[in-house]
Amino acid sequence: MVRLSGRSATRRPRPSESPHASAGPRPQGPGGNGARPGALWSVVTGRSVAGQVFVLQVVIVLLLVVSAVVAQVLQVRHDTDLEAQNRSIAVAQSFAHAPGTAAALRSPDPTAILQPKAEATRKATGVDFVVVMNTNGIRYTHPKPDRIGKKFVGTIGPAVAGGTVVEHVNGTIGPLVQVVVPVKDRSGKVVGLVSSGITTAHVGGAANQQLPLLLAAAAAALALATAGTALVSRRLLRQTHGLGPHEMTRMYEHHDAVLHAVREGVLIVGDGGRLLLANDEAQRLLDLPQDAERRSVLELGLDDETAALLASGRVATDEVHLVKDRLLAINQRPTAVRGGPAGSVATLRDSTELRALSGRAEVARERLNMLYDAGVGIGTSLDVGRTAEELAGLAVPRFADFATVDLFDAVLHGEEPKPGTALRRAACAGVRKDCPLYPVGERIRFVATSPQARSLTTGQSVLVPVLREASGWRAQHPERTGQVLEYGIHSLITVPLRAGNLVLGVVNFWRSEKPQPFDSEELALAEELVTRAAVSIDNARRYTREHSMAVTLQRSLLPRSLPEQGALEIAYRYLPAQAGVGGDWFDVLPLSGGRVALVVGDVVGHGLHAAATMGRLRTAVHNFSALDLPPDELLGLLDELVGRIDQDETAADGSAAIAGATCLYAVYDPVSRRCSIARAGHPPPALVPPEGGVEFPEVPAGPPLGLGGLPFEAAELELAEGSRLVLYTDGLVEDRERDIDVGLELLSDALRGTPDGSPEETCRAVLDRLPARPSDDVALIVARTRVLGGDRVAEWQVPSDPAAVSEVRSAVTRRLADWDLEELGFTTELILSELVTNAIRYGRSPIGVRLLRDRTLICEVSDSSTTSPHLRYAATTDEGGRGLFLVAQLAERWGTRYTPHGKIIWAEQPLP
Repeated sequence: MVRLSGRSATRRPRPSESPHASAGPRPQGPGGNGARPGALWSVVTGRSVAGQVFVLQVVIVLLLVVSAVVAQVLQVRHDTDLEAQNRSIAVAQSFAHAPGTAAALRSPDPTAILQPKAEATRKATGVDFVVVMNTNGIRYTHPKPDRIGKKFVGTIGPAVAGGTVVEHVNGTIGPLVQVVVPVKDRSGKVVGLVSSGITTAHVGGAANQQLPLLLAAAAAALALATAGTALVSRRLLRQTHGLGPHEMTRMYEHHDAVLHAVREGVLIVGDGGRLLLANDEAQRLLDLPQDAERRSVLELGLDDETAALLASGRVATDEVHLVKDRLLAINQRPTAVRGGPAGSVATLRDSTELRALSGRAEVARERLNMLYDAGVGIGTSLDVGRTAEELAGLAVPRFADFATVDLFDAVLHGEEPKPGTALRRAACAGVRKDCPLYPVGERIRFVATSPQARSLTTGQSVLVPVLREASGWRAQHPERTGQVLEYGIHSLITVPLRAGNLVLGVVNFWRSEKPQPFDSEELALAEELVTRAAVSIDNARRYTREHSMAVTLQRSLLPRSLPEQGALEIAYRYLPAQAGVGGDWFDVLPLSGGRVALVVGDVVGHGLHAAATMGRLRTAVHNFSALDLPPDELLGLLDELVGRIDQDETAADGSAAIAGATCLYAVYDPVSRRCSIARAGHPPPALVPPEGGVEFPEVPAGPPLGLGGLPFEAAELELAEGSRLVLYTDGLVEDRERDIDVGLELLSDALRGTPDGSPEETCRAVLDRLPARPSDDVALIVARTRVLGGDRVAEWQVPSDPAAVSEVRSAVTRRLADWDLEELGFTTELILSELVTNAIRYGRSPIGVRLLRDRTLICEVSDSSTTSPHLRYAATTDEGGRGLFLVAQLAERWGTRYTPHGKIIWAEQPLP
């Protein structure tokens, strides 16, 4: 409890007390508090907190009552006006629509007919007047006959136009509401006007009679509220002991000073062992949680003996308890003396002797903790810059106020350092951000007299206790070093980053906040810290070198640009993995007949081996595609190749075979719009039709390449023009944190979000859903289909008769003329003559000729024979054998591809 000294001796006497009346005993009220005479007067005067609360509550209640009365009066007036308006409109409209009113207005003497009716209506309805007038406002009726024939006072324009006029006016009989309505004949023409009005006094009489009752009820409510407020304030007066605002403020200030300004911990524990209050020092000494108050002391994480003492409430004097790492002297006294509440007050004092004895042990333990944290927290990634930042961040502020790491440029790129070259600041950490030291990224060439240069040359650490006296350091950059000294940095330790015989750079520790300079013990700690970090930085350097080599190899093996072709509009993306280099690859291969092959594959594993294997497979796909094989047959050849690679490498070094590779191979024909797809353990393609939606076609899932023994199966799709075919590797849809089904759903959402997007926009939308650096390589191809229309394709069936060759030549010449390709007529005739003649002579029917106008002019001759012609050089005495040689010389490319029904010999010529 906190008692104000002199409180009882200086209390002012109440008006009902005499200065000598306090000598006698006071009667006790409820709760043991003295019910002082004149307590009600103290409440009313407002000197105490209770009195001020009473006055404030009375004022609030009074304002509420007055507001209610005013609101009620305003509501009565509003209702009165509304009632007067409604009654006047009803009377006027009823009279205007009454039978005979319109006819009376057209009679020679309207007054004689309408005056009796108007007076009868006025008396029957209780309105003050019913006036009938013509459209010019001349009255035909009026309660006072002498006003008949005079002009109506009011607005009649809207009523003449067919509307209704409502006005609030102050007439000779008082405030009233008058209404003017039109009188219309059967044709809807306005032939006169009817006005009716009533004073608000006649309507609001009943409401006015209720006003005294309302005021009486308000007065009763005010009296009851005042009485209730007085009772509440009297109870508050007893609970605050009659203290005024200034006295309670002074009491709080004393309470705050005692509890939070003293360097002793103070705890107040209530009945039942619950903590009621703990000052700042107690929070620090006991390391209490933020929500400690109102909790049992047994639940605060204290040791058993200390918690039992505080919960028991027993008297204790200077009992010493070990609380975590502190020895505390505890004094405890109960609060239930002199009628106080049940509980106890405990004071805590930290032992100064313990602090003096454990000071050095604390420093040693902190250094050991820092070295342990260095082993755990430095080198969490294989990134040189990140590792340097971890070293600098660990040293600040536990060891130094600022720490900088300077590395040779070669180290940052994974190479071995070259002595004598400049360094680059790789990391900088400090207790403040405005330090004038060299910023991160700055190239620095230290002068020979600087501590950093000496450390790099000798490989030894350098301690500079007082920088202001180190002329060699100040010679590095006089202007900047002067700014550093003005900033407050006064001591330096420079330690070389050594990994074996290599010096990777230097680490600088700067001190500014602590006035003491670095000493020899701190130099030893800095050397130990940097030695541990140097191993991690060198590991990161080696990894950077290997990673760069692998990335370079991988980039050299991937296509640098896409070949020209007209069947597909293609966009692609390749994202390397966050760590390591994978074996993902893709390719676009133009085939004969305007067709295009799309390939996406993934070699299982990471590193140089995976990248090299990927290059071998990509080269094999290039070679196999030249044979114009169907996708399933091509994957079969790849499967055999991967199996042989595994066997050769296993036999060579005895290591286990690689886990194989996956591949998806698709061939699209722009003439037939058909796409043949086969996959070997690869995720299925996605298809976005022109009308929208996303599909994953059912493509038979073959085993991964290298397993052998199982055949592959192709699927045939017919794609509408403008369809988007999306091929990808598993890094796009698979992740350690989500299942492949979730990844496929995310891919579908991204594709649905670009219904009319180009392949470039589709690639961008898909990759926006990936992290900046995925955990696995990602290869993505988006191909939008084009169609080679019928106007660019010509086909003929050729009978197995040599005489038909001339007819084919003529038809081809005419078609070339239609295409404005007469320049190619001669060479095309020669090529087709040779190919058709060979098909007639050596092949089997049916024989067909197809001409395609794409990026090149393609001539195709098909037959049902599977015998392939071979190019050879004829001797001078040979009569034949020069046809295919002639075709090879005239065409840019030529070749043979097999179909399920035979073969096709094709030749391409560049367009003029």
